[in-house]
Amino acid sequence: MLEPVPAPTHAPLLPLTLEGVGWAAGNQLLLADISAIVAPGSRTVVLGANGAGKSVLLRVCHGLLRPTTGSVRWNTPEVPGAPRRQAMVFQRPVLFRRSAMGNVTFALGLAGVARSERQDRARAALARVGLGALADRPARLLSGGEQQRLALARAWSLQPEVLFLDEPTANLDPGATREVEAVIEAIHRAGTKIVLVTHNLGQARRLGDEVLFLDRGRLVERAPVDRFFLQPASAEAAAFLEGELPWT
Repeated sequence: MLEPVPAPTHAPLLPLTLEGVGWAAGNQLLLADISAIVAPGSRTVVLGANGAGKSVLLRVCHGLLRPTTGSVRWNTPEVPGAPRRQAMVFQRPVLFRRSAMGNVTFALGLAGVARSERQDRARAALARVGLGALADRPARLLSGGEQQRLALARAWSLQPEVLFLDEPTANLDPGATREVEAVIEAIHRAGTKIVLVTHNLGQARRLGDEVLFLDRGRLVERAPVDRFFLQPASAEAAAFLEGELPWT
């Protein structure tokens, strides 16, 4: 049974508003003048060629990077020191030197969840991603797909309002990819907003409702996923879908 995100007792995080966001590393501008509103509900997929700025954009939204220019505003700002209300899972998940269960309970402890609740919440999260029978296995001995599902279980146990995903199946075989996609879809159905960076166009169509398309650090198109793939509005998106954009 899916565990829904509990109804907030405070104003929701979303929408997330980006106004004129830019980010530079030294003299290299990786994001330029991005303005967008990330609304609740629909699943948002971020697409673009290598070097387009997709992962940087996700990190700016999550708060790992501070924009060089512009602003990133949640509807209700997170309170410093309070449990995070949004989470992020990376292409190569960072796992602790613990069992699968220990990874989830440790994350719950960091989030300020009462010790008396951690075991039950962790077991439920592992069961939801199909790892209930592997709760005591060291995380380092799990397969790549199992490790990614563990990272998703750890994030889901925190009951985030928003989940950012950066290429969560990039290094997985088709079977493991399907299992991870099923977990992502379940998290969405339980009420968490999904924002996904992927290079897999089939995955974008399966898991997305809308597309944000970046080209050289700029947001050049935003469209419902079906319209984006059938009738892209920008020359850059059309070239990307035809495989003509150069590697950058």
